[in-house]
Amino acid sequence: MRINIKRSSFYLGLLASGMMLTTTGCDESWLEPKPLSFYAPENTFNAASGLWGALVACERNMRHEYTGDGPPILTEHIFTEVAVEGTTDKSGPAQDMNLLITPDANLNSVNTNKIGWYWYEGFKGIKYANTVISRIDDPTDYESEAERNHILGTAYFHRALRYYRLTNQFGDVPLILEEILEPRLDFYSTDREVILRKMKEDLEWAEPWVPEVMDRGQVPKGAIQHLLTKVNLALGEFDDAIASASRLIDGGTHALMTERFGSTGNDPDRNLIWDLHRPENKSLNANTEAILMVMDRLDTDGNSGGMSSMRQAVPFWITNINTPNGNRGTIDQPGIEIDHVTRYGRGIGRLRGTWYHQSMIWDDENDLRHAPGNWMDMTDLVYNNPALVELGDEYYGEPLQFRNDEGTVLVVDTIRSWFSWPHYKVFVPEPQNIRPSGGHSDWYIFRLAETYLLRAEAYVWKGDMANAAADVNAVRTRAGAAPYGPEEMNIGTILDERARELYYEEPRKTELTRMAYIFANTGIQAYNGKTYSIDNFSEENFLYDRIMEFTDFYNKGVFTRHGDTYTYSPYHVLWPVPADAINTNTQGIINQNKGYSGFENNVPPLTTVDGNHSSTED
Repeated sequence: MRINIKRSSFYLGLLASGMMLTTTGCDESWLEPKPLSFYAPENTFNAASGLWGALVACERNMRHEYTGDGPPILTEHIFTEVAVEGTTDKSGPAQDMNLLITPDANLNSVNTNKIGWYWYEGFKGIKYANTVISRIDDPTDYESEAERNHILGTAYFHRALRYYRLTNQFGDVPLILEEILEPRLDFYSTDREVILRKMKEDLEWAEPWVPEVMDRGQVPKGAIQHLLTKVNLALGEFDDAIASASRLIDGGTHALMTERFGSTGNDPDRNLIWDLHRPENKSLNANTEAILMVMDRLDTDGNSGGMSSMRQAVPFWITNINTPNGNRGTIDQPGIEIDHVTRYGRGIGRLRGTWYHQSMIWDDENDLRHAPGNWMDMTDLVYNNPALVELGDEYYGEPLQFRNDEGTVLVVDTIRSWFSWPHYKVFVPEPQNIRPSGGHSDWYIFRLAETYLLRAEAYVWKGDMANAAADVNAVRTRAGAAPYGPEEMNIGTILDERARELYYEEPRKTELTRMAYIFANTGIQAYNGKTYSIDNFSEENFLYDRIMEFTDFYNKGVFTRHGDTYTYSPYHVLWPVPADAINTNTQGIINQNKGYSGFENNVPPLTTVDGNHSSTED
């Protein structure tokens, strides 16, 4: 069947492609032309190995959130209080949100944002999982019922992960529970809670069938339990969230890492936090904290070109900082006496940490996550330009300065070129590049430290502050910080600890929107004294109030060198559904979120899981 690409970009993201789903690697580029019949579903999915091959596509899809230039995970950060888009030399990057974040804007570009990536790639992941789910009884070579159910449980996980993300990024979205075998243009949005309740049902079914121990990069039981905890929280079912988190924390094979380990474990100049985030240590069997990983290795078929984490999250220190004498102070030349570029990477400051993340949350000087060597301040760098020696500039080798004695700012671009960053988290060696940007590495998707913080959050929602403090303190004290008392527990405390522990790991916008939904659905009073309602969710919500409370950009009219002002509105609690997905769905209606053009065409979302996506409920 030939498909007109211009006809429907949305269903193309959903239509199963036999060739893509039969790969055993992680990238289509390695495939050589072969007879199409080889890839026909009837020849591929009649064996268990064919279904496992289809799930590899889910794993690849999951990994791409963190790899390449301008990876999508940055977009999850810049819509929160921890970071902003730091590219200041052009219009287009997501800074003036009110102007640029619209349904018909470019929502999938390194130079803008990756909102569209999450929509289309989210539904691709659902497509891959649905192919396995729909064909689970095709193979004739299962060794046992347990093998069948293991595959099905893994597919349920991948589908639930995408829907958890989509429903906390876009709200109500189409619910698709089966493989799509022909073009469809009749999708309707389904109520967010209905979707999440179906995902909970699937995850609860999957949990007993997925083994506790799997190869790194595959889905173990702990990943099911961790995601189920998030879904339980999203549904406001806090007792169930505590129970699913407790099964993982207390009853499985995982434990927080509290002792030095791995290739750096004997380095006296480093510490446990450094060990935990070394690329070569993340997937070790000894690392009992790792739950779910994505794998990206140098010289391995299907790798993704590296993490580029230093390029994204390290300041653009290369050319924009002068000495007090007015000379260029820094240079990214490798192999010189003071070789900053090899040690810290060639950053461009795209993910610019806010003052909240750089300073406000750090309340204990003994916290290893903010300790010298792990955390970098600009004054930890020195003027390294060899030309300064020839010029007789006495500042060569001295710490960088923000101002000279007369108070003149020495930094050409204070947004992009002067901020602190978590070196231990984003430093990934790249030996094949003399100016490294961040090389290949495995990366944490789920880690037990987050499970503790999820359970702590559930306890806070229930008002059990003693148990909440115990879980937060398990993470804090491991990092060397002093414990909190129960009286210090609230959702803000949880978010602060998540910002310390999970920067460049967690999908923070997803989690903040999930919490905003909980406040709106329950009426629980927030730490700021306010209560919220789902009736005016897009006009007043916890996410917006938190960003306005803590950011030093959106609430102060900051503008870039290019003249673009940082703006943010309450309706950004949900992202716009890409206009193309709505406009090409000509026989149905995919709802747009309030605050964006097209909202006026919405119809009530579906409120049942019945497989009928071609009409609304009566």
